[in-house]
Amino acid sequence: MADKGLSVSRHPRTLGENRYVYAVLSRRAKGISVGINLNPDKICNFDCIYCQVDRTTPPEFQDVDESELLGELESVLTRAKEGSLYREPRFAAVPEALRRLSDISFAGDGEPTSYPRFREILASVAALKQRLELGGLKIALLTNGTLLDRPAVQEALDILDRSGGEIWAKLDAGTEEYYEKVCVPGGTRFAKILTNILEASRLRSVVIQSLFLAYEGAGPSAEEIDAYCRRLNEIVQGGGRIKLVQVYTVARRPAVSSVTPLSNSQVDAIAAEVRRATGLSAECYYGSSAWQE
Repeated sequence: MADKGLSVSRHPRTLGENRYVYAVLSRRAKGISVGINLNPDKICNFDCIYCQVDRTTPPEFQDVDESELLGELESVLTRAKEGSLYREPRFAAVPEALRRLSDISFAGDGEPTSYPRFREILASVAALKQRLELGGLKIALLTNGTLLDRPAVQEALDILDRSGGEIWAKLDAGTEEYYEKVCVPGGTRFAKILTNILEASRLRSVVIQSLFLAYEGAGPSAEEIDAYCRRLNEIVQGGGRIKLVQVYTVARRPAVSSVTPLSNSQVDAIAAEVRRATGLSAECYYGSSAWQE
């Protein structure tokens, strides 16, 4: 599955005067994703070299006002439900088939599960979804997996499961060395990421989201991709369930200027190797050179 026709070079985490809730045309969700940013302070426990968050400028604000966040979310969901959201200028060129709510996603300027009241805010979002009669709308948690072993986060995942939600777990490497280079994890060992993904996926099917890139002109080696596929196989052999592997590359200007997208054919080749080596379903999402022009 590819989405070459979508405009993905801009993905602003803003909408009008909102502080915490935004809406974007998502290449992976294949529609309009309503995002929740629990990290307006721009603090993250990873410092990925491909991250688009500009941490060289201070945040406009740092705290999360939960009542304001929930008010913003209700307004955006209501506007989407009645159709007025799609009259926003940024969505004017969106094809009719993509003018639909795909999900509510916890994906902001840092790791969502690091928010101290993640469990409580997730419960409130699930309740709001039901009150607005959007019970079938998926809640997606985009996570780097570092904190999935915390008891409070595991309680939140139970709420996510009951609300028909989904974990999209980041796995950008096959080896510790490449993981350190790309994710710059600040002390979290690769083994912990793998263990946390395994334990989470034993309890529910997860989506693996994997971004591969070119650094100083070179993409990941064949040996790295082979190791990456072995990690996927180890998760499955350990009793984990992987619903889908998303193979994608850089689509927006990253913080590190020497990071560039892989070509479409390179993305295709990685996904083909995933399918061949693991038997898992893999989808491709391509990059954009628009921000380089």
